[in-house]
Amino acid sequence: SIAILLYLARKFKTPDHWYPSDLQKRARVDEYLSWQHITIRAKGSKVFLFKVLMPLLSPPPLPLDKMEGVIADLNFVLPPLEEKFLQGKPFIAGNEVSLADLVALVELMQPVGAGYNLFEGKPRLAEWRKRVEEAVGKQLFQEAHEGILNIKNV
Repeated sequence: SIAILLYLARKFKTPDHWYPSDLQKRARVDEYLSWQHITIRAKGSKVFLFKVLMPLLSPPPLPLDKMEGVIADLNFVLPPLEEKFLQGKPFIAGNEVSLADLVALVELMQPVGAGYNLFEGKPRLAEWRKRVEEAVGKQLFQEAHEGILNIKNV
């Protein structure tokens, strides 16, 4: 939950880059965190639901045109992430990783775990992903996403 992340950042006085004290950078983080609920989270979760969970609950495969529509919805919300929020910067709030980047990438890993590599053919998003992984630590990032990336093997 976004509310819990913000609470933890404040309570434990995390390094400033996670939830910046600079008002313009913080506004950028807040803007993304408010926007992502109905865009990245909703569309990425839907891909995961339709590609992973629905087949487990309802054996007939999802009609191809329905799945294509779900993927198209996700692809529709990715350009604003690149163009409005990243705008050629290394991270959403500027030159340092923030909670906005962390939340964004976590949400995007769901479709990846479901077998849809949304970073393929999107070099700016792929480079941003790499920067976020490096900022968090590749080992920690892989451990945190191990379950979702191996969900189809369960």
